[in-house]
Amino acid sequence: MEIKVLGTGCAKCKTLFDTVQEAVGQLGLDAQVIKEEDLMNIMAYKVMALPALVVDGKVVAKGQRLSVEQVKELLR
Repeated sequence: MEIKVLGTGCAKCKTLFDTVQEAVGQLGLDAQVIKEEDLMNIMAYKVMALPALVVDGKVVAKGQRLSVEQVKELLR
């Protein structure tokens, strides 16, 4: 599983990255968590609100502050 947190390095983006890592750890998933900060790569996903969460190439959340439980639900 490949999980990307799209963001330009703001506090919300860093928080979501940490939250995703915690959720992956709690679920015991074999997943690669990537922080994507390159604007050109982010634009390829056609999201206008950051941070965004991408799981296996599909945008599953954008512009939201997610809890660990919410992230776990998205990853299941």
